[in-house]
Amino acid sequence: MDRGGRVEEGTAIRAAEFFAGIGLVRTALEPLGVKVVWANDIKQGKFEAYRANHPDADHHFKVRDIREVEAADLPPRIDLATSSFPCIDLSLAGNRLGLAGTQSGMFFEFARVLAGMRERPSVVLLENVHGFATSHGGEDIRSAFKELAKLGYSLDVLAIDAKHFVPQSRPRMFIVGIAHDKLPKNAHVGVPPLSDVRPAWIRKLHERHSQEFSMHYVDLPALPEGPTDLSGVIDHDVQDADWWDAKRVQAFVDSLSDVQRIRFEALRNGDAISYRSAYRRTRQGNSTWELRRDAIAGCLRTTGGGSSKQALVELGRGREARMRWMTPREYARLMGADDYQLIAGTPNQQLFGFGDAVVVDVVRWIGQHYLMPVFSPDAT
Repeated sequence: MDRGGRVEEGTAIRAAEFFAGIGLVRTALEPLGVKVVWANDIKQGKFEAYRANHPDADHHFKVRDIREVEAADLPPRIDLATSSFPCIDLSLAGNRLGLAGTQSGMFFEFARVLAGMRERPSVVLLENVHGFATSHGGEDIRSAFKELAKLGYSLDVLAIDAKHFVPQSRPRMFIVGIAHDKLPKNAHVGVPPLSDVRPAWIRKLHERHSQEFSMHYVDLPALPEGPTDLSGVIDHDVQDADWWDAKRVQAFVDSLSDVQRIRFEALRNGDAISYRSAYRRTRQGNSTWELRRDAIAGCLRTTGGGSSKQALVELGRGREARMRWMTPREYARLMGADDYQLIAGTPNQQLFGFGDAVVVDVVRWIGQHYLMPVFSPDAT
């Protein structure tokens, strides 16, 4: 590994990307020396976006229901397996069916494939929402720990909000599983100290489960501060027609609550132009708009109506407010994928793909500070 955290040519880490989506895990880890040799997702549209950015996808991406995937389908010597399995049954905004749900329950299919591999990956990295930790009173994450422990992994859990890297609040939890003989020298046994990646609820997971399963933690640097406004993601190439007309703007303003109206007017009369993200909510049966309190975006979601899409509001200097939907390019920047090629699918399909993805900077930070030292311990 060189001083920039990249693995030298010829020593690439071979990865399998489960629930690959549009390929942002690969985008994050490839510069560190990870080579994705197999990927899978059920949606053809996501594959098209993936292939537009990674032309070699035709050779290793399988558009297939994971229930139809067998361990024998994967190539030999997989060092790392990543899994951003569906969150809809675990999310606090979802149905809370947990791992019994038809979507989030696909975790068990991921575990099934791993169990069938003759030589299992040294490291697994799973990503999901914080609701995973509390689903069914904590029994769902215990079930996941049990499955991973049976496969021979020691477990660690991190909580990272993407706002430390991009102007989007996107809290996610990550489970890192490491084969016992691959644990790094700086791995500790016991309950980790409080830190920005291990808040109190993460420590409680360790307290609750460390007697039943093999768990560890490693020392990690503090997370960066992150941007505080949307100025760096604004797409200035939009057409005039993309901005809403006066009638639609007035409907937006008329829907605001008293508290929201005060916030809106304060920003509109401010000395500088500022941007806010806005959501459509249903309150007491009425559709209303709400401006985010701070100057970053809320958590991007898969588009489909209701509060799923975010609008951009431009306010300041006493001018009339301007509003429009956020563009796919803005979504890409909010996911840390500034250079992502938007040449596949419709704009709504692109928004959906980003809303269902991982933030590049977060996964790269985990890769550089946690995963790479496991694979190249002598280089750290």
